[in-house]
Amino acid sequence: MSHTDEAQAVVTAPRDDVFAALVDEDARTVWLPPAGMSGRFTHFDARAGGGYCLVLTYDDEATLGKSGGNTDVVEVRFVSVDAPRRLVEEADFVSDDPRFAGTMTLTWALEPVDGGTRVAITATGVPDGISSADHAAALASTLGNLDGYVSRRT
Repeated sequence: MSHTDEAQAVVTAPRDDVFAALVDEDARTVWLPPAGMSGRFTHFDARAGGGYCLVLTYDDEATLGKSGGNTDVVEVRFVSVDAPRRLVEEADFVSDDPRFAGTMTLTWALEPVDGGTRVAITATGVPDGISSADHAAALASTLGNLDGYVSRRT
């Protein structure tokens, strides 16, 4: 079984600037990893049909990752890149643990609002090895990072 998780926040920047950060490798390296993690891309191609491989590393070496050691490796395909409104990604964790198997779809929807841009993330097909509580915390952290990153640049 899998589940759906959602999060949203208002990012204090114009929608074009927020979307630009969603499809920029250097920007994503800064804002995408949630608190307690760092990340690096082994490849990155932000177009429909493109994708990336992200290696996330837990700051605490004792934390077990999904991919072994203290790392999570995720292979992602960009399904739809509809600037500046919507971005759809399909993600697969590299893991031998069946609790993390399956494709998770992440849909980023951006809507202009007073004070910035509402960014809503809907994650469907979330593997059962990822609890909704942990995922909510990670998504909230990522959205906070995105807000901080983009608002510093505008």
